[in-house]
Amino acid sequence: MSRAGIRLATAVFASALALALGTPPVAAYASPAHSAAASTAARAHQVPAETIRQIPLQGAVNVRDLGGYRTWTGGRVRQGLVYRSDALGKLTAADAAPLAGLGLTKVVDFRIPMEVQYDGADKLPAGLSSTARPVSDLGLYGTLVGAIASGDPVKQEQMLGGGRAEAYMRDIYRTFVTSPENRAQFAATVREIADGRQGPLLFHCTSGKDRTGWMSYVLLRALAVPEDTAARDYLASNTFRGPYDAQVRAGLKQSGRMQNPDLLIPLQEVRPDYLAAATAQLEADFGGFYGYLTEGFGLDVKTLAKLQAKMVR
Repeated sequence: MSRAGIRLATAVFASALALALGTPPVAAYASPAHSAAASTAARAHQVPAETIRQIPLQGAVNVRDLGGYRTWTGGRVRQGLVYRSDALGKLTAADAAPLAGLGLTKVVDFRIPMEVQYDGADKLPAGLSSTARPVSDLGLYGTLVGAIASGDPVKQEQMLGGGRAEAYMRDIYRTFVTSPENRAQFAATVREIADGRQGPLLFHCTSGKDRTGWMSYVLLRALAVPEDTAARDYLASNTFRGPYDAQVRAGLKQSGRMQNPDLLIPLQEVRPDYLAAATAQLEADFGGFYGYLTEGFGLDVKTLAKLQAKMVR
C-alpha cells in the first residue's frame, strides 16, 4: 500500500474508532498513565477556533462553506466542496453572480412541500435545479403558520408558550435519528458527498439551522472534526440569523398578528439542548455516531473512506 493509502486508512480507522467510542483519537489511544496529559493536549488542540466562511447574499442569511475545519486526524476539511444554507427562494438579482461562483452541481432541499409552496422554489443558476429530499418537521411549519394566521394571543400562547415550543423542537431533533425516512434522506446526501464524481454540493432547509444544522453536524463528526467544533458550527446559526429573525418578530408585532412574538424565539434559535436531544437518541438507538452512520444510514467502511479521501486534506 502507498504512503498516501496508509495515511488514509489510518485516518479512516481513527475516525471510526473515535465515533464508536465517542472520544477523539488522542483520548481513545491514551493509556491511563497518560490520560491527564492527553486531556491537556486535546484541550490545547481545540483552542484555535476556525473562522466560519460565510457566503454573503442578500436573499439568504445563513449560507456557509463547511470547509476549513481541522480534524482529529491532523487534516483539514476541504473548502469549496460542501455548502449549507437557508432557503434560496428569495435570492435577488445581485445574488446570481456569487451563487454561480460557487460552481454548484447539486442542490439538496430538505424542506417539505408545504414550505416550498409558501416560501417559493429555489432560485438557482441556469441548468441547475433542486433535488427534493424532504425531512419531516413533525408538522411544525403548518403549526406555526396556523398560530400566526390566527392572530389570537391566547391560542398562540397555548400552542407555543410554557416550554411547549422548546419541547416541540426537541421532539423534531429526535426524529432525525428515529425516523427511517429521515435517516434515508440524510444518508443519500452523505453518499453523494462521498462520491468522487460529484461536484460542489449545497444542502438546505428553510432557515438552514435544524435539518441543515443536524446534517452539517453529522457530516463534520463523520470527518473526525472535534465535537465542540461541530457544535460551534451548529450554534453559529444564531449569529447569522439573529438580526433577520428579530426583524421578523418586530414585523409580526407591528402588524398585530402576534402580541408576543417572543414566543417564536425557541423556534427561531438553535440550542445545545436540541442538539443534545438528537445525540442522546442516537446513543440510545445506535450506541454512538459510528452506529448511526453504519446501522442508521447504512454506510459501509468503503463509503466512509471515500468521504475522508474526498473531503479531508
